Amino acid sequence: MCLAVPGKIEEILAEDGLTTGRVNFGGVVKKVCLDYVPEAKIGDYVIVHVGFALSIIDAETAELTLADFRAMGAFDEEFASEAEQFARAAAQKDPAAE
Repeated sequence: MCLAVPGKIEEILAEDGLTTGRVNFGGVVKKVCLDYVPEAKIGDYVIVHVGFALSIIDAETAELTLADFRAMGAFDEEFASEAEQFARAAAQKDPAAE
């Protein structure tokens, strides 16, 4: 699954002509491209999809969305490491094998 997830900008950097930032997704911090939201500043919440911040949203909406994702289990799936994703997939039963 590939979701657009809200996260809070903790740091803004300029790297190789791109504006990037460290974005906190409820405890998971990832590097994100901020070029599509040049007006974003530290402390803003942004919607991020596949490593790109697409828009700025308010803090209340961001926190509610993160809580909903956690409740659905989508947060763990989205931010699982490659090894965790592989282990999860390997543990699932293959209906065609039955």
